[in-house]
Parts: sequence; structure tokens; C-alpha cells
Amino acid sequence: MNQVQSSRRLERECGRNLELIWLTGRLKPDFKTIADFRKDNGPAIRKMCQRFVALCRNMDLLDSDVVAIDGSRFKAVNAKAKNYTRSKLRQKLGEIDKAIERYLGELDRANEVFEQAGTVLPESRMERILRKLEHLQKEAARYRSIEHRMDETGETQVSLSDPDARSMATTARMPRIVGYNVQTAVEADHHLIVAHEVTMLGFDRDALSMMTTAANDVMTTDQLTAIADKGYYKSEEIVASEDAGIWVVVPKPMTSNAAAHGQFDKADFAYDADEDVYVCPAGKHLTYRFTGQ
Repeated sequence: MNQVQSSRRLERECGRNLELIWLTGRLKPDFKTIADFRKDNGPAIRKMCQRFVALCRNMDLLDSDVVAIDGSRFKAVNAKAKNYTRSKLRQKLGEIDKAIERYLGELDRANEVFEQAGTVLPESRMERILRKLEHLQKEAARYRSIEHRMDETGETQVSLSDPDARSMATTARMPRIVGYNVQTAVEADHHLIVAHEVTMLGFDRDALSMMTTAANDVMTTDQLTAIADKGYYKSEEIVASEDAGIWVVVPKPMTSNAAAHGQFDKADFAYDADEDVYVCPAGKHLTYRFTGQ
């Protein structure tokens, strides 16, 4: 409720926050205990959520016929530097190849200069360049092993610290994080969470039917209506939800750039069902040419 998720911050709050002191009975677990409890009791926490939903159903709190669905991005402990995609690996390998080429060229130029002077390249300088070359070769081998892992498993991303985390877009202020996309369905009357799922989906549009079906399994109504924002608009997901008997209300995103160029958009043309024609903004009927897919 107060957006405190860090185990270290929870440890601090257990000693100063009166609400939490009352809730824990003056217990003050350290951050490692809190983190291990989350890690070791995942199935039990999920069962507790299921029993809470069952309790709400027995109290007739889940008889609403409307749910709202939305997703939230939660940052993982995996740093961006330890998350790799194929394009990022190609970029890193290209940078290493250029650096190796630069150091080898430096060795060749230094040898030419010292040979012309009748001397040899100082041992300390040779050792320094060789150490850098060895480090670059190790890094290249590490990146190629990650690339080989992608080829074997079919993964599009690899996160080293938190294997389940994925890099995903968020807002303009924080354009990309490595974390999770948590999907939540909330019933409209009492604002109770009736279904939730931690996903690795970069976008919300692939989660609509999954969440509507999960909410429909919990709610007691015979006809459920699900409301979501335009980020969930995907025709296949909407059809899958309606096939399951769930009405879906999702605004269609405006993808056309016609208005920015001073042109009419498709939404400016109204369909007259009685005459089976489209009417332009000037009130004229459009001539039928063909039907697109």
C-alpha cells in the first residue's frame, strides 16, 4: 500500500513505522530474513492469495460484473549491464574487435619505431599491451558463450543476475528497465485484486486474454466485462476473450499519422449501415472500390 518493496527498507520500517510495528508484533526481522522468506515461500504466498480470493467470494464481494486490467513494471536486481540481447552482443563484440585491432596496430607501430632506432620495445610496455589483449579476448569469449546459449535455448534475452528478468520499455522518464511486467485484474465494486500474474512480456497487448480468463474463473457473475487501456488492443486477444464469453472494452490506438500531415484520418469517415456506404467529412458518399483484409 505504501510502495515499500525493498527488503532493506522493510527492515528499517519495522523499527520506526508504528503501523508495521503493530502489524509485526514488535518483531524486527533483518533484510536477509525478509528476502529469504519471499524466495522460499513463493508457492505458499500464491496459495494464500487464492484463499483470500475464496474468502472474498464467500462474503459475496466478487459478484461485480466489471473488472479493470492493467500492468506495472517492477525493476529486478539485475543491472542493465548484465542483460544481453543479440544486438547488444553484436555491438560489444564489434567494440572488442576494434580495440584488439587498435592494440595490435599500436604494437606494430611501436616495433617499427624501435627497430629503426636499433632498440627493442620495453618489456613493461609489451606486458601492459599483452594484458589488455588477454582481457579483451576473455571478454569476447564470454560474450560468445552467451550468444551460443541463446542459439541453443532460443532465448531472445539473457539476464545473468536474475534469469527471469527481461529488458522492457516503460515511460518516457525511465525508457527501459530490466524487470517484470506484473498483470493485475481488479473488480470494480470493492477494488479487490481478483487475479495477478508476474510475466516477462515486454508489452501488455499479449496478456489480455490470459487476465480476462483468470478473472472470469474467480468472479461469480455470468457475464463479465473487462476494461483495459489501449496498450492491450490486439484483435487476436480480444477474439480469444470473447470466445470465452467475456465482453472486452479496449480503446483502439490511433496509429495513423495523417492528422499530423493535415489529412483526414480513417476515423473521420462515418459508416452508414442503412445504405452500406461510408460518408466523408463533407457529407459525400464514398465510391466502393474493394474490401481489404
